[in-house]
Amino acid sequence: MRIRGTIGDWPVDLSIELEPEEWAQLGRQLEVPVAEAVVSTTSAAPRQDDGQWAAAREVLRAAGQMSGPELLERLEGLAGSTAAGKRLLVRLRHSSEVKVQSGADAPVYHWLG
Repeated sequence: MRIRGTIGDWPVDLSIELEPEEWAQLGRQLEVPVAEAVVSTTSAAPRQDDGQWAAAREVLRAAGQMSGPELLERLEGLAGSTAAGKRLLVRLRHSSEVKVQSGADAPVYHWLG
């Protein structure tokens, strides 16, 4: 395997040579942790996400309309992190219950219900 590219301004040219049995061993080592991670996240995530999703919808429904930055700030507080707040904001943006209009400085989210 050869990897070429850059990291910042530094050129990278890396060659990795493994025997077929070494590739197989590497593959076996990678399969176990990935499978465990998928099982653990899929079993716990839906309940928390559903609760946050319902709360995010309620925030916008109660307000009727909010600017994107204001809504994101509320969702960050609700979800506990910026990344989780942004995921909820994107989910609202694509919801059939929400209409997004371009505002002067930021998008405006409208609850349609």
